[in-house]
Amino acid sequence: MSTLAIKRLATVDADFTAKMDALLAFEGAQDDGVERTVIGILADIKARGDLAVIEHTNKFDRLTATGMADLELSGAEMQKALAELPAEQRQALEAAAGRIRAYHERQKIAGWSYTEADGTVLGQMITPLDRVGLYVPGGKAAYPSSVLMNAIPAKVAGVKELIMVVPTPDGEKNALVLAAACLAGVDRVFTIGGAQAVGALAYGTPTIPQVDKIVGPGNAYVACAKRRVFGIVGIDMVAGPSEILVVSDGSGNPDWVAMDLFSQAEHDELAQSILICTDAAFIDRVQASIDRLLPTMPRRAVIETSLRDRGAFILVHDLEEAVVIANRVAPEHLELALGDPDPWVEKIHHAGAIFIGHYTSESLGDYCAGPNHVLPTSGSARFSSPLGVYDFQKRTSLIKVSQAGAQTLGRIAATLAYGEGLPAHAKSAEFRLES
Repeated sequence: MSTLAIKRLATVDADFTAKMDALLAFEGAQDDGVERTVIGILADIKARGDLAVIEHTNKFDRLTATGMADLELSGAEMQKALAELPAEQRQALEAAAGRIRAYHERQKIAGWSYTEADGTVLGQMITPLDRVGLYVPGGKAAYPSSVLMNAIPAKVAGVKELIMVVPTPDGEKNALVLAAACLAGVDRVFTIGGAQAVGALAYGTPTIPQVDKIVGPGNAYVACAKRRVFGIVGIDMVAGPSEILVVSDGSGNPDWVAMDLFSQAEHDELAQSILICTDAAFIDRVQASIDRLLPTMPRRAVIETSLRDRGAFILVHDLEEAVVIANRVAPEHLELALGDPDPWVEKIHHAGAIFIGHYTSESLGDYCAGPNHVLPTSGSARFSSPLGVYDFQKRTSLIKVSQAGAQTLGRIAATLAYGEGLPAHAKSAEFRLES
């Protein structure tokens, strides 16, 4: 049996830093051909609305829609999909939805205010977005978990209308996706995808109302379109390839670790799976597990390419060193596969989600633990957070200055305004001063 050659690094290597830089390097530049195609589609949607949506959908998804009514699903169809699910699937979907909803309910925050001694009131008002668009991959690559993770926080936040777009190539509809939309409270569903769906949500058409924000994953064309319409509408993020970093002290089961590495590598060839370990012998055992388990994987070719090109085993002196590297990587998913993980959690400053202990597989977070699986990638966990209720809310500052407060604040504001060379600002404050 051949051994899959996975990069091995050690912090004692003289060139370790250079090797880490090369390992983490990812060129996320947009393909020029994709960019040109997306620009053309978005311009067409903006100019011709529904007609352009129908034409591009028929072309790319091989449909024969003659009007927008052919591309919108009814609530009854979503209810039917839920009702006809096999019992085990429905129970799993409902359990996941319940856990996701319960977790995100705790993220809700209320507005606040305080009153100063002179009667001036300052505060913050929290309001939900009016309308959100949710992009969901369709056809064979269908992800009901993405529906739950994006739609439920929006509904918990109080979003008034949630519009889902999901492509149905060759008319293929995924019952689990429709059932998830029903459970999550999606208001309208259109069977469109690609850049044309993003454009329709961003610009609005006679049939599809313009949204305030677009969330959800998609292919290169979807990601490019989201970049192009940002500013006209909000977007959640433009995600890079999936990532997992496992920190091990050698106390775990090597088969578990191998499969956890596989769980991200199977997403696509650019996904990154890294094991940091204090025990060289355990790394060898994980390698042996990979060699034995890989032939059993239906997505073996994808996993093999991902692990060979972007995977790595990193040998460290101790866990303190492991934590330093983990914070540098700032991974999407970080597993602390340690005998005593709790003391190390507070030492992790940069990660999309932390999976604590041997029994917490990353896959549980993907589906049903409760926290959101939409996480920052490519090191952006240094400054970004998981998708949550707060992504579907706005914060508005409240300022109510009393007559007495205007005397104090007016003088401060006028002094600063004159200093900035903005006399009208200064006079606006001074006009309210009592002589």
